[in-house]
Amino acid sequence: MPLTNRQIDQLWGENGPYSQVQLIIETRILDEQVTRVFANVETDVNPFTFRYIKKNRDKFADDQKIQQLLDHSDYRGQDFGYVSLAYSEQLDLQGSSLAGAQFAVERCKETIIKMHRFVMENVVLPPRP
Repeated sequence: MPLTNRQIDQLWGENGPYSQVQLIIETRILDEQVTRVFANVETDVNPFTFRYIKKNRDKFADDQKIQQLLDHSDYRGQDFGYVSLAYSEQLDLQGSSLAGAQFAVERCKETIIKMHRFVMENVVLPPRP
């Protein structure tokens, strides 16, 4: 399937889909002290990939990670795409391990790569310079 210029813009990448996974350390401060620290993992999926995967959702019926991402993402406009909070854990103030967050990042990366691969196998992308 060849893409229109608008669809290419929705991929975010110049020659293919671009999305991102972010590990965010959120520090909450009340008055003059830190009260809580969280490790959050967010995904930002480009609009074209998200919509194309959702349109072909039945091909991913057995992939719980993709199904959850489709069900729990909010559209934040062209600049942010579809955003999902994939993981959130309160850390103790002495700096607990980020192992759970790092595991969530890896799962998100695998999921998005699988989605990008499906897009790249099924659409005609512009030639690479």
